Amino acid sequence: MEEEQVKDLEKKLQELISERKEREASLPAHSIRPHQLLIIEELTEQIDELKAQIMALKG
Repeated sequence: MEEEQVKDLEKKLQELISERKEREASLPAHSIRPHQLLIIEELTEQIDELKAQIMALKG
């Protein structure tokens, strides 16, 4: 069961990393809107949380 949970979390982690990369790539070089930065920060927090959960499950 833990193995399946780890796989699910790793899949979600990859989705979040991909979304963050896409958002970072779409940022204009000359001006960044605050809401774009907030979304990227939220994604980064979610990524960090998932990494911690995966590490805890793996022991």
